[in-house]
Amino acid sequence: MAITRPEGTFDMLPAEARFWARYRDAAFQTFERYGYQAIETPVFEKTDLFVRGIGEATDVVSKEMFHVLSGGNLGKLVAGERVDSRSRFSLRPEGTAGVVRAIAQNGLIEQGAPPVKVAYAGPMFRAERPQHGRQRQFNQVGIECLGADDPTIDAEGIIMAMRFFLSLGIPAQNMKLLVNSMGCEACRPAYREAVKAHIEAHAQDMCDDCRRRVEINPLRAFDCKEEACQQVMASAPLIVDWLDDECRSHYEQVLSYLDAAGIAYEQDATLVRGLDYYTRTVFEIQVSTATSGQNAIGGGGRYDKLMEQIGGKPTPGFGFALGYERSVIALQEAGAMPEDAWGVDLFVAVVEDAARAQAFDVAQKCRDAGLRVELDHQGRSLKSQFKLADKLGAAYVAILGPDELAAGQATLRNMETHEERAVPLSELPAVVQ
Repeated sequence: MAITRPEGTFDMLPAEARFWARYRDAAFQTFERYGYQAIETPVFEKTDLFVRGIGEATDVVSKEMFHVLSGGNLGKLVAGERVDSRSRFSLRPEGTAGVVRAIAQNGLIEQGAPPVKVAYAGPMFRAERPQHGRQRQFNQVGIECLGADDPTIDAEGIIMAMRFFLSLGIPAQNMKLLVNSMGCEACRPAYREAVKAHIEAHAQDMCDDCRRRVEINPLRAFDCKEEACQQVMASAPLIVDWLDDECRSHYEQVLSYLDAAGIAYEQDATLVRGLDYYTRTVFEIQVSTATSGQNAIGGGGRYDKLMEQIGGKPTPGFGFALGYERSVIALQEAGAMPEDAWGVDLFVAVVEDAARAQAFDVAQKCRDAGLRVELDHQGRSLKSQFKLADKLGAAYVAILGPDELAAGQATLRNMETHEERAVPLSELPAVVQ
């Protein structure tokens, strides 16, 4: 029986791998204009980082993490022995916690220095039921800003995300930006109690998960997908009515910056995002053309307490993550997916086998000059070589035969116009470029 890929994963074949590279590079180019630099962190971290940072009550931590065990620890687990918590690792379900850990561990935040702005890209892992737009291994690009709590950071981050999606080709009319404030440790406790009381008053209509989480974080009920729970939460107290003066002022300033930048948005008082570390500003970008319920293509917000939760010094933070696979779906549904323009610059064809060694040498010299070059490796006829060159999208074909080699040149054919001319071999790279 043939071995197939694990359920909930996919193979990035060359065309999509090229688009992923373009997507990632375009994101970094956009982020760099706002002062963000690239960072790379491990794809697995200590499990405790996610438990403390993301929140034990979240579905991500309680249900969806992939845990990593060494062979020795797996043996201990099977034998019923205890595995030290320091030896428990998990594949990263999101990027923020690991980036914040890296910034703290490497002392990147200096007293009096500007905020640290970093951007990342790569795979994330969640043990969810695979469905359209939601896989167990998926890719994200994101940013994190540590060291500034000014509303301008929140606003420029949201604007940056919207600008990137527009530059990618997703039409503005297909996107909807939702914003909200989650309050802070000063005003949110009273709000949590109000929501808790509301849920307890309707406990008979709530699902088991919501009843279980009510003691840990009742706000998670706003994220529940059960219809009965959604109906109950539709009449729950709203955070906007509980914000203190500082949080309200912060939120209003963020909105004013969005207004000034001409960014359309909707205020959604039920938006809480799926992770427990958020404070104050949260946002989500959705697409209206999605054929499934997975219509969020990006989102994030402020997390001023996350650094403390993972053992660092008090440091305000803001970040977001954008989903690559859902972005592709949004582009496809909008008819805006760019064509794959892959093709080689030059194909070196031979008239007879005696020229193959010379063709190999010419190909290498042209590659060293920066060209994408292919040649026949299977002893094809000249006619078949031209068919192969056409299949590879070659812009030019350099033909080497006895006459060409004797004259130290190649017959260069433009594959679009079919024009041919003699070109000295030493000039071939410059002419093709």
